[in-house]
Amino acid sequence: MELPDDVVDDVRKRLRRVAGQVQGVERMLEEGRECRDVVAQLSAATKALEQAGFKLISSGLVYCLQNPEAAAADGYAIEEVQRMFMKLA
Repeated sequence: MELPDDVVDDVRKRLRRVAGQVQGVERMLEEGRECRDVVAQLSAATKALEQAGFKLISSGLVYCLQNPEAAAADGYAIEEVQRMFMKLA
C-alpha cells in the first residue's frame, strides 16, 4: 500500500517533533531536572508517537474501505489493518 504524500508529510513532521522531545528529555536528565517534569515530557513524546501511528493506520483503513480488493492483494486486508490498529491501542 502506498501512503498518500500528505500522510507521509504529516507523519514525518510528527516524528521530527518526537525526536525533539526525546532530545529534550535527554537534556533534562543531564540537567538533573525534576522527575515529574521528565515524566511529563516522556508522556508527551509517547503520545505524539502514538498519534503518528494512528495517522498511518487511519490512512490504511481508508485505503482498505475504498479499495478492498486491491488492499487484500497488497496484503492489507481489513483484518490485517485492524490487527495493526490493536497493536497501537
